[in-house]
Amino acid sequence: MAGITTGLSKITDDPRVNLPASEILRIEDDKKYYQDDLAPYKLKNSYGYEIKRKPEGINVTKMASRSLASLIFNERCSVNLNDNSAQALIDDVLKDNDFYLNFENHLEKWIALGSGCVRPYVEDDKIKLSWADADQALPLSVNTNAVEDIVIAFKSMRVENHRNIYYTLLEFHQRNNQNQYTITNELYRSIDDPNRIGDKVPLGMLDDYANLSEKVTFSDNVKDPLFAFYVNPGANNKSMASPMGLGLIDNAKSIVDAINRTHTEFIWEVQAGQRRILVPETFLGKENLKDSQLKTYQNPHPPMFDPDTTVYKVGYGMSEDTITDMTSNIRVQDYTDTMYFFLHEFENATGLSQGTFTVTPSGVQTATEVVTNNSKTYQTRSSYLTQAEKTIKGLVRAILTVANCPELFSDNKTRWSGDLDKIVTNVDFADGVFVDRNAQKTQDLQAVTAGVMPKLQFLMRNYDLNEATAREWLSEIQDEQQPADPDFEQFNPNNGGEDNDNTRSDADDGSSKQDS
Repeated sequence: MAGITTGLSKITDDPRVNLPASEILRIEDDKKYYQDDLAPYKLKNSYGYEIKRKPEGINVTKMASRSLASLIFNERCSVNLNDNSAQALIDDVLKDNDFYLNFENHLEKWIALGSGCVRPYVEDDKIKLSWADADQALPLSVNTNAVEDIVIAFKSMRVENHRNIYYTLLEFHQRNNQNQYTITNELYRSIDDPNRIGDKVPLGMLDDYANLSEKVTFSDNVKDPLFAFYVNPGANNKSMASPMGLGLIDNAKSIVDAINRTHTEFIWEVQAGQRRILVPETFLGKENLKDSQLKTYQNPHPPMFDPDTTVYKVGYGMSEDTITDMTSNIRVQDYTDTMYFFLHEFENATGLSQGTFTVTPSGVQTATEVVTNNSKTYQTRSSYLTQAEKTIKGLVRAILTVANCPELFSDNKTRWSGDLDKIVTNVDFADGVFVDRNAQKTQDLQAVTAGVMPKLQFLMRNYDLNEATAREWLSEIQDEQQPADPDFEQFNPNNGGEDNDNTRSDADDGSSKQDS
């Protein structure tokens, strides 16, 4: 086929990707747990034949990742810069891309899989954000300190001549020998096999990439990576030299398997514990037989039970006066205790507090108690928070760098031309989940009274005001506290003439005394 030069079975076949193949397999396995795509159980039935039973598990991977993501980040988070023009640009880009909603959703998947990536790009002269999960964003070099070079895979599917064709765009971000930042785009095509990268084809084979350059080299003003790479906290003990983060359950998969098996067997127990009563054949009659069968079978008895019930089973050869209850007891307490045991193990293995998925003897703790007790969830959240903050700050620098590249825009003009090294980014995660707002307000009010907290900061911190609104509040408060105008008091119709005279007399006396 014209245009084909090389083929890749998997992304690690590319010599530029120095990541161990075991890391790809680990991420693929993590993804199956997150998607609840579990392998069926192989069992033998009563006749010795092998059968497969679908697992009825609990997706604790999804539950735990979702809980952590919502504790780490929410829509009340704010990104603040010390430069007004940069602040305006960042606000516009984050708002246009629904960042505060999308980041939490993607953070959930990144926590489950171990890592992820977000990068800005220009489309129709507007800065957009593109997201990639751990199986799509792979470091090129094995360096546990930082991720400088990366390949991002974008997959799509088309139907051509009644066949499924899978395309993969590989976008390589690298530094060349002259320390220049380059982006290389390569398109691969696979027929009927979504798990294979495929053969390399021209970019113009897809209209979406027809105008995409095969290689872009940026000027010297691009010093930072044009992406932000997220990594879960903690060392990667599965691949010691890998810069990829471990998935949430990589060290707890056996526990997750036990939880799923326990829940599955409990459901089987419930099914097996259905009410079952064996009765003689004559008790049920044959009124439910098909017409063809009724012609050859006499029905000596009328219906004696509801034909829709599943409680009664025919016991062939039983004495006509015998009824046998075959119902087995459901071991609810045994399975509950077993499930709680494994859930407690899962909480410990993933750094969550006891009671996150179960009820502790002390009951549900308040947010203040969580902080006071220095709970594991609070400590774990703090570790993840550090990585999330690092990712957001990296994204801000990447957006400002893209905005400072005139070659990316049709008019060859930058959208921001400030000094990136002077930009200071602060991320406020709005820790309302772990902070008792009433207690915080009381403590801050005491600090204001003691003169160790500015009133401006008190208003911004406790009433969620920006600096401009908080200053307006302070200005209005000062205006309201100004002494009343004497002329207004004199002509106030609510005051009697006598009161006005007394007021003037007192004022005159006071003035005389001061003069004397």
